[in-house]
Amino acid sequence: MQNRITQLFGIKYPIVQAGMVWASGWRLASAVSNAGGLGLIGSGSMYPEVLREHIQKCKQATEKPFGVNVPMLYPDLDRIIDIIVETGVKIVFTSAGNPKTWTSYLKERGITVVHVVSSVKFALKAQEAGVDAIVAEGFEAGGHNGRDETTTLVLVPAVKEKIKIPLLAAGGIATGRAMLAAMILGADGVQIGSRFVASLEASSHELFKQEVLKAKEGDTVLTLKELAPVRLLKNKFYRDVQRAYADDCSREQLKALLGRGRAKKGMFEGDLEEGELEIGQVSALINTIEPAATIVEEMMDEFFQAKKETETTRFLP
Repeated sequence: MQNRITQLFGIKYPIVQAGMVWASGWRLASAVSNAGGLGLIGSGSMYPEVLREHIQKCKQATEKPFGVNVPMLYPDLDRIIDIIVETGVKIVFTSAGNPKTWTSYLKERGITVVHVVSSVKFALKAQEAGVDAIVAEGFEAGGHNGRDETTTLVLVPAVKEKIKIPLLAAGGIATGRAMLAAMILGADGVQIGSRFVASLEASSHELFKQEVLKAKEGDTVLTLKELAPVRLLKNKFYRDVQRAYADDCSREQLKALLGRGRAKKGMFEGDLEEGELEIGQVSALINTIEPAATIVEEMMDEFFQAKKETETTRFLP
């Protein structure tokens, strides 16, 4: 299956595994790449030298293309970029910041750059900055999200209408049928996050993975917009945030409540009460923990089956 995304990255399938904090280490990234997709190492939860180690191990585990996701609001950004260049990484996904900051620098060094956006406005800014492709991430997605609450179903065709470069859809996609739907809307491929959290290779804690399997419709919520909007599972920490809102707390009080290391505590250390459990709405459809290769294979099998059914369906007048 060849299209603009597979050709851009040199991969078999137009499936990108999102670079999620506390879940996307070298094991997951290499497993997805070996299965024909594009694996991403999530640098947002790594100190610079830890990232270097993950890149080196990923190179040992796969000969296929892989990349690094870089949230641009995190500390040590200059050092993160230096390590990416020093280690010869050829694909970088940037998010949560201005794409003009690093796109030219990376592209001048032969690196393919993709930027994650939540609106048409930012998609156009990213294209103007010179990125090679865009991820349009809808409101359904887990983790840090856009403030506008635009769903993937609306965002993808809206962005597609305005840009010329390749487009990946993200948010609420965990199946082959959803992948087909996104591509019918105009995407050239998909970026998958939550489904790969529930994989054997994800570095997130087993207790967190089990909570993802238990999640039902309505169990996630987008909150903390005053700081950085984040979609998470409802738990004690979430209820503490709700009480803070009810008490009309200030932005500074919210920051104090959030503190430091809240996401690590929940997703990596398995504290299901006090931790921040970031996951998307599509967790309601995830029922099994599988090897990453199995997830890719099942998605593509379902994609091709759904595509065949769509092509042969005859609608009644």
